[in-house]
Amino acid sequence: MALTLLQNVGLGDAATSELTSTICEPATAANERQLFMTGNWFASTSTDAGATWTHVNPFTRFPASAGGFCCDQVVLFNPTHRIWIWLLQYSTASNGENIFRLAISREATFGSWYYWDFAPRGVNATWTGNWFDYPDMAFTNAQLFVTFNMFKGNNWQRAVVFRFPLATLASGGSLGYRFWATTSNGSIRLCRGPGATMYMGSHNSTSQLRVFQWPDSATGLTWKDVNVRPWSAGAYSAPGPGGVNWLNRLDPRITGAWVGAGTIGFMWSANRDSTHPLPYIRVVRLRESDKARIDEPDIWSQSSAWAYPAAAANAQGAVGFTAFYGGGTRHPGHVVGVRTATGWETTLTRTSSHGPPDQSWGDYLTCAPHHASAAQWVASGYTLQGGTSRRNIEPRYVRFRA
Repeated sequence: MALTLLQNVGLGDAATSELTSTICEPATAANERQLFMTGNWFASTSTDAGATWTHVNPFTRFPASAGGFCCDQVVLFNPTHRIWIWLLQYSTASNGENIFRLAISREATFGSWYYWDFAPRGVNATWTGNWFDYPDMAFTNAQLFVTFNMFKGNNWQRAVVFRFPLATLASGGSLGYRFWATTSNGSIRLCRGPGATMYMGSHNSTSQLRVFQWPDSATGLTWKDVNVRPWSAGAYSAPGPGGVNWLNRLDPRITGAWVGAGTIGFMWSANRDSTHPLPYIRVVRLRESDKARIDEPDIWSQSSAWAYPAAAANAQGAVGFTAFYGGGTRHPGHVVGVRTATGWETTLTRTSSHGPPDQSWGDYLTCAPHHASAAQWVASGYTLQGGTSRRNIEPRYVRFRA
């Protein structure tokens, strides 16, 4: 079956209150008619399946804490417990520490939130002066997983993985949790897809992945190192019209991860090399049972660059993804795609009319199953439309299927 766009909706200024940026970092999730989208620095909800959107101000929706709301956000809908999960990252206070806030809204009372706050020293008393950054969030059958990098000043300290019981999040009871931290790997990415085990990935090098697994039934995680075909990093460049290099901020962190139909997959932005004339999306697929490589079906082009992928398995185990495509004759465009029996099928949802004047774009997108429809996904994206100011950023909600 061909890739089909079911909804392709751009959010206007009223939905974002112009709290947008070319570092938009949009995240989205969907229930039947309830939709939620976040970004830097807005949030917006819909209760009529995307026909209309209402701005929610993350700076004022909750009481102030630490240095006040900052920026990064992620949102999910969990269909088992019928809850919305909203993660917000806060600014550092005078002690150099921040918090992240985990807010829950039940489906029946969508928009009414209760929450828990997590500070570095509340997790580990030795993490004095540390702050959380670059969140990721996904769930298994029974657990919600959250990852962060942690810094002290501008110096990276560790990556941390949290595990919270979904049943307790739904009930609003006393929230116990587990966590694990490492100084060996950063920017750990969580797999989206059905199952009772959370798989996660991080780079050991430009030729090896570390694949973590944390089953719902286990108290701790384990990992396996997997060799992959070598790839290049370095300074990324793919100038578009007017010579604007929209990839000036790009880095090779894993940004797409999924598990489904017995396959684990990871995606990231790799730099040009002798066989790829422009930056492209590295893809590695592994057999879930033993982490053996299945293949490495990269996504690339002779004429424009691919970057910032995110991916998820739907309820049937098929993989869909979202990414950006631009450079050469193209300003940055937003793309969604699916893996079919014959390869990757993709389509542009919208192409920017301009490039970013500060040559900044990123840092992540999201793709998630549409929980009302087993074969569908929802994805976030954005483009510049009609100019280069903040009001010209158009976040995009896309629902699609294969």
